[in-house]
Amino acid sequence: MAEGQTTGQDSPLDGLSPAGFETSRRPLQAGERLGLHVCPSCASELVYPTDWEPAPPKRWSVDLRCPDCEWLGGGLYAQEIVDRFDEVLDEGTEQLLGDLNLLARANMEEQVERFIAALRAGQILPEDF
Repeated sequence: MAEGQTTGQDSPLDGLSPAGFETSRRPLQAGERLGLHVCPSCASELVYPTDWEPAPPKRWSVDLRCPDCEWLGGGLYAQEIVDRFDEVLDEGTEQLLGDLNLLARANMEEQVERFIAALRAGQILPEDF
């Protein structure tokens, strides 16, 4: 199949653009309380923990890093705040796994199309296996 042609079937990448994979940034509203996943320096929502451990009483010591601006921080946080952070991290993991599955499927479809084209062109013979 020539480049730019379609098979008439929907591709898993149809309708996707690079903007769908960009860093999430939004302006902060006045009085808005930041979640641990939001960078206080650049407002990126990609902050992740580099280390965390229990700290008395019913708190957590969490070290944080922003991959966008390289901000480092952390502190002692209540269980409820860390629980919400853990939920946000789980949601992010699910999004990443969804994107990975989508890209893996698209790559596999591309490989299958190239294999079929090579078979039709007689470029693959039984002795190749």
